[in-house]
Amino acid sequence: MRQIVLDTETTGLETSQGHRIIEIGCVELFNRRLTGRHYHQYIKPEREIDAGAQAVHGISNAMLEDKPVFARIADEFLNFIGDAELVIHNAAFDIGFINYELNLLRPGFGSITDRCHVVDTLLMARAKHPGQKNNLDALCKRYGVDNSQRELHGALLDAEILADVYLLMTGGQTALSLGGNQSKEEGGDDQNQIRRLPSGRKPLPVIAASSDELELHQQKLAAIAKASGDNCVWLRD
Repeated sequence: MRQIVLDTETTGLETSQGHRIIEIGCVELFNRRLTGRHYHQYIKPEREIDAGAQAVHGISNAMLEDKPVFARIADEFLNFIGDAELVIHNAAFDIGFINYELNLLRPGFGSITDRCHVVDTLLMARAKHPGQKNNLDALCKRYGVDNSQRELHGALLDAEILADVYLLMTGGQTALSLGGNQSKEEGGDDQNQIRRLPSGRKPLPVIAASSDELELHQQKLAAIAKASGDNCVWLRD
């Protein structure tokens, strides 16, 4: 299954005020593995960037003067995402801006959701962690994802971080605690830190059952079969 983890940065918050996309970042997953393929593009918005938005992402109009307008990159962007499933945090925002840009360029285009299924990780996180903070930084802390380079928002960096968060959030248990002393973050969730074993570790020993243990095992299965009317699943071929 091909998935594209996607993020955008914009000139402001509302397409109704004519705000535009200024950065798109995408990373590719195939069968839940990062492939190394990505798409990243800065875009000249043909309008001023709001001061509040610039404070969030640090991108100024001067930085975008020599960048292509959306019309020049639209086909390349659409070809990259294809009909993949899109994984987006707060998807309504990004999908709204993508649809706005595409319909400015091609009136009647409709919605990107006509060709791509969308997974909203914000809605997913709210369902898994009700009452908690579920922005990307909070999820990084909760799932042990390194976001130390994220001083400002950036579409490609945020897509890369979101890919890690999404895989952890949808992959079940990410840490095994045997001591019962799991630390709690503010808000009460366990911190599921991934702990890597050293590559040079010795293989775990395999201890085979003895003949006496195997005999006791067969006796137990025979007892289960008798009690269940020969319906012991462990004795089926």
